[in-house]
Amino acid sequence: MTPDELEYFRKVLIQMLEEAQNNGNSTIEDLTESPSTFADPADRATAESDRSFTLRIRDRERRLIHKIYEAQQSIENGTYGICQECGDDIGAARLKARPVTTLCVACKSRQEEGEDIKGS
Repeated sequence: MTPDELEYFRKVLIQMLEEAQNNGNSTIEDLTESPSTFADPADRATAESDRSFTLRIRDRERRLIHKIYEAQQSIENGTYGICQECGDDIGAARLKARPVTTLCVACKSRQEEGEDIKGS
């Protein structure tokens, strides 16, 4: 990968990190500002459902932040864009679609096929 490509992905990862952190901060604010008592049980159930959904989204963002840190570290140690499974280049198109990916298309496809077999 060229230095220009690495710089491009470094900037993309920084932007992704900022967005994920901002979303997390707003989620925390929303959860702490919302009223916690409801007279109607249906309203309470709806609020709990919304809260649960928001927390699941926040958990996904937390995992994404972790992956972003790992991708940034791989840029620093020179392994960014190299498939962790087979050692081939991941490819710029795949990295543009998913900058935190650690697997090439072929390895990711094999992984997903394995998950389908286990889930059947």
